[in-house]
Amino acid sequence: MNDRANEDKKRRKKANAAESAVSLIKDGMAIGLGSGSTAEIAVRKIGDRIKEEGFEILGVPTSIRTEKLAIECGVPLTTLSEHPALDMCIDGADQVDARLNLIKGGWGSHTREKIVSYATKKLVICVEEEKIVKQLNMPVPLEVLPYAVEMVEIQLKKLGGTCVLRADRNKGGYFITEHENLVIDANFGVIRNPEEMSAALSSVVGSVEHGIFTNATEVHVGSEKAVNVLKRKRV
Repeated sequence: MNDRANEDKKRRKKANAAESAVSLIKDGMAIGLGSGSTAEIAVRKIGDRIKEEGFEILGVPTSIRTEKLAIECGVPLTTLSEHPALDMCIDGADQVDARLNLIKGGWGSHTREKIVSYATKKLVICVEEEKIVKQLNMPVPLEVLPYAVEMVEIQLKKLGGTCVLRADRNKGGYFITEHENLVIDANFGVIRNPEEMSAALSSVVGSVEHGIFTNATEVHVGSEKAVNVLKRKRV
């Protein structure tokens, strides 16, 4: 199968997952709008529902890019100051484990994504099936104050992490977040206890936020022809 066919197949999976998540939205909701390729598909589908069904929906974007897309798609925007309690947030993820823990931050927007996710009653994640794993095992992004990079790396190494300062492949140099910070991708291998690792990373001085999320309500997993909805088991 050629690259174009693979990309088309991947996009269909993302679109199916995004459409399934967007189907949960009801008229009058205030919702968080995630960042990333699948979240962008969801934003476009939200815009379609507003046009076709006349829904009155307000969105809180998690990045400047998402904000621009929402405006383009006709999604009215608000802020957490005006709506500190959201009905739902729809977002993507880079990896999802069997207990619905996530790693996010491939686009470097995880700080705002996490803030919005904790302001919502329901965090709905949409991903393609390849992102589902038994245990999280990819590097964890951390947004870091430039002043504190070396100190953060020392702390992460004590936790067993191997650190890479993220480069900007398009512009050259280092990747700069919307908050003018840097991103360290810390590889811990298999993360057997995401909740414990999340707590440890939250204590790292000089880090603004990390990319482990433990608060997803449900995950919509897209394949080429179907969507499997995984829901967090209540303890």
